[in-house]
Amino acid sequence: MANSNNGPAVRVRGLHKSIATATHTVDILRGIDFDVPHGQFVAIMGASGSGKSTLLGLLAGLDTVSKGSIQLDGEEITGLSEDALALLRARKLGFVFQSYQLIPTLTAEENVLLPSELAGTGAASSTRARDLLNEVGLADRRDHYPVQLSGGEQQRVALARAFMLAPPILMADEPTGNLDTANGAHVLDLLLNMNRKEGTTLILVTHDPQLASRADRRIQMRDGVIISDEN
Repeated sequence: MANSNNGPAVRVRGLHKSIATATHTVDILRGIDFDVPHGQFVAIMGASGSGKSTLLGLLAGLDTVSKGSIQLDGEEITGLSEDALALLRARKLGFVFQSYQLIPTLTAEENVLLPSELAGTGAASSTRARDLLNEVGLADRRDHYPVQLSGGEQQRVALARAFMLAPPILMADEPTGNLDTANGAHVLDLLLNMNRKEGTTLILVTHDPQLASRADRRIQMRDGVIISDEN
């Protein structure tokens, strides 16, 4: 995937996220700054409550920023309307969730095709969808519904869906968190192989040091701040 600009794939400046409760304000993120170059695989680590999943949600435009700036592939996303964010995500982002997030009434192939349908490019996409399902080893399961697939198979469908539109940036939130060790290792291998092949920038949230050890770079978070950033 060719870069659409010469800057970083992701640029974050002065990022804060706070939530007001009845009695006080809770600061979840407290001044986050970093850049991610195109093609880099970054693992964001930290204990539960460190702010890592909140950060990923903000980067993906799934939550609103309290203060600060996020640029994806050169485009500022803070302050965009829901419609504008949806369009930007369709062009620039793939996302893999811990809980797969497949549509239960759609087959594996239809789930993979969904980003194309939403982007209005469905007609020419069936071949791409089948190629991706073949790549994740599910060519013979394309007419199966999620309930007919194991957890590992569902996550492989979700991987294929995330790559459907060849996004320049892929985000993954604990993508092996619901899987046993063998299935988790298989899904991770597929993700990294597909990521290299497609030339995608990968930002992955995990609490698994073994998974993080395979990243180009590791960002460690605690209490809403970055405490280390190492290659």
